[in-house]
Amino acid sequence: MTSAIRIRRTERKVPSATLAQCYLFDTAYCKLAAALSPLPVQESDSKHRPVTTAVKEFLRLESLGGVLVLVAAGLALLTANSPLSGYYEVLLETKAAVRIGSFLIEKPFLLWINDGLMAVFFFLIGLELKREFLEGELSSPHKLTLPLIGAAGGIAVPALIYFLLNGSDATAMDAWAIPVATDIAFVLALLGAFGSRVPLALKVFVLTLAIFDDLAAIAFIAVFYVSDLSLTALLWAGAMFIAAVFANRLGVTRISAYALIGLLMWVAVLKSGVHATLAGILIASCIPLRDRRGSSPLRQLEHDLHAPVAFIILPVFAFANAGLPIREMELDAVLHPVAIGVAAGLVVGKSIGIVCFIAIAAFAGVVRLPREINWMQLLGVAFACGIGFTVSLFIAGLALEHGSGAYFNKARLGVLLGSAIAALLGWLVLHFSLRRSEIQ
Repeated sequence: MTSAIRIRRTERKVPSATLAQCYLFDTAYCKLAAALSPLPVQESDSKHRPVTTAVKEFLRLESLGGVLVLVAAGLALLTANSPLSGYYEVLLETKAAVRIGSFLIEKPFLLWINDGLMAVFFFLIGLELKREFLEGELSSPHKLTLPLIGAAGGIAVPALIYFLLNGSDATAMDAWAIPVATDIAFVLALLGAFGSRVPLALKVFVLTLAIFDDLAAIAFIAVFYVSDLSLTALLWAGAMFIAAVFANRLGVTRISAYALIGLLMWVAVLKSGVHATLAGILIASCIPLRDRRGSSPLRQLEHDLHAPVAFIILPVFAFANAGLPIREMELDAVLHPVAIGVAAGLVVGKSIGIVCFIAIAAFAGVVRLPREINWMQLLGVAFACGIGFTVSLFIAGLALEHGSGAYFNKARLGVLLGSAIAALLGWLVLHFSLRRSEIQ
């Protein structure tokens, strides 16, 4: 789960987000994004680039980011299973505090990363989602059916497999959402290994499917992973959101104004019991898509943040969360229902869910594959979507009490094993299906 499509168009005006679209996604986010961007996109915008150029740039950045995340995860595993493991744990558990008078926020470094840096990551997701709803792939409902159906299968079947293996254990069931996630940076890094052999239609399908995975992850975090709600803090967060909405409607385009409001909102959400990363999504929905000169503050901010998120924030998160002490685990940990449920959900659930849901819809005449994509290529990317890694680890931390839960290490083991197997199977299927496709 973790980026949206960076596609720009040049010869069309932005259609208004219709009520039909809002019902199609069954989300208030679509209505909110439409309401907060009253200024139309100029028909000719020199900053817009062809779809192929935009997708290639996005793939390049995300692919390199995926490689850096992989390196950071490998370094974390080596450190956690070396004589330096004690220093690694001390670093993550070291507390840092911000105090203003009687107001205090004190957290270990691990939670500053997961609650703070990841809020910036979700802020970027929010920017991408808003742009896509208003002028990207999500603004055209007829293009959404295929990836939407695939995403539904890739969410429902992994959750079902996990439930079948852990349904009798209430504590383990807190982690049911772990295998439904997709780490799009890793998926794009895998696709990048095949270069120009990957059809553009296949890349766009994967990227659009990732948008729905992002939406699902946001919804799961907002609904299922809350604790000890504070009504006062929620009211303050709501007040900050209303202030951001008014700023948007009044035509405020200075990013510094939204940054200040967003910081205050993040603090309020952090204190409310709702996960603080949701503040990033909310404030992103208020960033103006266009100013009165026709330029795009949202696009500029998205462009400015993409490299720091891909090259700094996500690798730091991976280093902090992937350090599984394998040498301290018993062999039977691999066979624990939580580990098996997560791994099977990622490998089997994702592939079966995506392919079977699309196959059923195609048999019923609801959708059909683009001419450039065959069923083996679809299976290959379906396996690749089982690389949950970053987002799965993030949800594991939320579901299992930021590492203090009894099943946390078993869930992380399932994420690492499942993601590795899914990557291997995805690479093998794509290797042979893309090669045959090229010869044909």
